[in-house]
Amino acid sequence: MSLVNRVLWRCAKLIAIMAIFTATGHTAELPAYMKPIAGTITTTPEAIANDNVLALNSAMFELYKTSRHVFQRNLLAQHPVILGLFSTAGGQFSLYRPGMAPLEAPPVPVVYQLLKSTGHSTMAISVLLSPYLENPANQSWRAPLQAYRSRMQSALTTVDAADLPSDWRPVTRAILQRNVDFMESCLKSGVVTMAALQAFSVQQTPDLKKVIAWAAETQVAHWMAVVGKWKELLGADWDKTYAASNTIYVTRQNNVLFSVLAQYFGPEAINDRLLLIETVSFTTTPNDMLDLLTRIVADRSVGALFFGNYHLMDYELMGGDGRKAIAAESTKRGMPTVLPPAVPFGSHQWPTLITNGPGPTSLDDVP
Repeated sequence: MSLVNRVLWRCAKLIAIMAIFTATGHTAELPAYMKPIAGTITTTPEAIANDNVLALNSAMFELYKTSRHVFQRNLLAQHPVILGLFSTAGGQFSLYRPGMAPLEAPPVPVVYQLLKSTGHSTMAISVLLSPYLENPANQSWRAPLQAYRSRMQSALTTVDAADLPSDWRPVTRAILQRNVDFMESCLKSGVVTMAALQAFSVQQTPDLKKVIAWAAETQVAHWMAVVGKWKELLGADWDKTYAASNTIYVTRQNNVLFSVLAQYFGPEAINDRLLLIETVSFTTTPNDMLDLLTRIVADRSVGALFFGNYHLMDYELMGGDGRKAIAAESTKRGMPTVLPPAVPFGSHQWPTLITNGPGPTSLDDVP
């Protein structure tokens, strides 16, 4: 018998002996080598009961995971699905049609990325230098600024050959040139002053607004054409097509991809077949988005089955009772209740901020 088998055999023998003593009501003295890892375990009936009930919720997620694959197959077998996902290249659109391979849309023209990169390059300088404002004793910014200045000079030297319309190229070149000039000025003086940074921003802002507008025009024109062609391709099936776009905090108000989809789906599809799904990252995978869409649609059937409302499960199930509880607790504490207006399940209102108010709402409104 090998050493491993002898050890296993002895462990099994020890366990069997301990089980006999336990079954007969005898308590055996444990060997010294077992005492560091063995001992009397006490569990209250309440703890056992809690664990048994809580295990049901854990098991629910496993059941959801198993059923989700079936639901997704059924959904895609009956309904076309369009996903409009954020990407640094201006978005990624995919069309899923029953029984067919996914159709990937052509990307936004590269000019979109060139314009966006130009605008970002200016703001990146302020991000790099802001921690060192009015602090000449700290020269930590010099090396990264020198490296970025070298990249900027390379872009400036070659920008005339970039894939940009001729009437947009001078503005792009001017932005890059001012970037280089400002960085060289900071490196020469050895200090980053607030006054210099503000003057730089004032110089750049008018042209930054131009490249931002051109990038938006390029992106929107491209995706409007793509979705328009797909609507024609789907024909009558368009009325049973689902679509979803992802958003994070900064893109939730004027989400370009969702807004393009809304032009073709119409207001009645919003929050029904057209969904804006919040995520924690700028980018997400098509599979993750399909999983989320499937979960939403599947939960609607559950809401209709148990509570008689198809869209109820789109909302926090305890939300209504939570509102009442918050109002009651706020009143007890002498606090004003701060809650949004209650909206009906299945509301087709825009899924982002829609209340008018004072203040700028676009770059055109900013002085």
